Amino acid sequence: MSTVSAPPSLTLRRPAVRAAVSAAAPGNATHLANLDKLFRNRGASSLQTTTTSTPSPPVAVETTRRRQQPLLRLPSFLSRAKKIDDPAAPAMSPRRLERLLQPVPPDGPSPRGNIAASWRRLHGSDGWRGLLDPLHPDLRREIVRYGEFVDAAYAAFLSRPDASPSPSDRRRFAPPPLHDSTYRVTAPLFATTSAELPSWLAAAAPCAAQRTSLVGYVAVCDSAAEVRRMGRRDIVVALRGTCTVLEWAENIRAGLVPADPSPESSTSDAAAKVECGFWNIYKTAGADGSPSLSQTVVSEIRRLLEQYKDEEVSITVTGHSLGAALAVLIADELAGGVARHAGAPVAVFSFGGPRVGNRAFASRVEARGASVLRVVNAHDVVPRFPPRVLALPAAGGSYADVGRELRLDSRASPFLRPDADAACCHDLEAYIHLVDGFLGSHCPFRDNAKRSILRLVKNQGGNVKQLYMSKAKDMLVDGADMPGAASTVVECVH
Repeated sequence: MSTVSAPPSLTLRRPAVRAAVSAAAPGNATHLANLDKLFRNRGASSLQTTTTSTPSPPVAVETTRRRQQPLLRLPSFLSRAKKIDDPAAPAMSPRRLERLLQPVPPDGPSPRGNIAASWRRLHGSDGWRGLLDPLHPDLRREIVRYGEFVDAAYAAFLSRPDASPSPSDRRRFAPPPLHDSTYRVTAPLFATTSAELPSWLAAAAPCAAQRTSLVGYVAVCDSAAEVRRMGRRDIVVALRGTCTVLEWAENIRAGLVPADPSPESSTSDAAAKVECGFWNIYKTAGADGSPSLSQTVVSEIRRLLEQYKDEEVSITVTGHSLGAALAVLIADELAGGVARHAGAPVAVFSFGGPRVGNRAFASRVEARGASVLRVVNAHDVVPRFPPRVLALPAAGGSYADVGRELRLDSRASPFLRPDADAACCHDLEAYIHLVDGFLGSHCPFRDNAKRSILRLVKNQGGNVKQLYMSKAKDMLVDGADMPGAASTVVECVH
């Protein structure tokens, strides 16, 4: 991330044993006893791990349980007070917990296999048939990778929340550092709201009155080796979620308005309607004459398709929350225009996205050949809005979902509390964490998930089970990483 500093390396210290478990929970007793051994042997040249599962004797019990404060709690009006104690956490080896609390997995990311022969299926050519439940390992990696592109879009906005599409700002635009270094950012994307604050309120809060802001970027795979591994050159459009006051104002404008049909559209296509607020953000041009998000995306994709016209190219649009809704609008327009003429397949990987339009619009997106995979947490309220019955039949019918759904459950995570609040259930990092651990709808959380939980601990500390929060605090000695420190990473509420 550009201004959001990378998580500092973790320094381990030897803590006193804190036995905050009861004798009736031998799994936790074993876990904490082993963890204490790990700390006592920290100075040894190598760590010895036990291969047997023989329980250790129960450790002493404290009369009162010390509740640790989270490293960082996302400020949100969606949050609610916790009324129940943390449930017993599953047994986990101390070494595994140590590995998961590292900023980067010690042995690097999960292996990337060659997907040249199967990339079209992974890109949704057949609607991901047979790949979602159980989740195919290659598809899991692709979804996590596209989620990290969205994370970079948030980082770009946080680094320059006042950025504008003016020529001077564009010259000073610093591309966000991407998790995948094989991609190169080719253009920033700006979106403008049609809503405005009253003049008296705008004068009192000029930051809140900003109508145009950085919403994402376009990137292209720029590595010959990666192009060979993936079997094509991939173009990515990544979009963040709601971050400004006026974007929130547009979100609640849930009436249906006509979506621009193409000249050759059929009668059923012409009946396609979309949510008014999303359409406004997508189609509104800047007050200074700068192009709309729609115009910028189409222009940049056309340029890249022309540049790589002699290669096999795919277009992937990915977004979270508001960005997920905009991703569907972009895919619809590209699949019905420049991408179709170039023969480039279009796919959407969305996270926690709301409904975008009516059934006629959903049918049009699918008829144009755009593949849409919606990653949804069962406990996230955003994908349930706008409600299906909100729109009247006379106004264009009811809202409908687009494409296929990959349904996750935050309660399946061994790290998150079962009563995790609404902010956590909608958080992008929580989504990526759940995808990384998902095997299938009737399977436990993946044992060998390698994604670090450090950011989850920092962003959603109040929603992480207390056992892991206590151990995370014990392992951190830098005061900047402790609760309330001014230098702690602060992220936008998505």
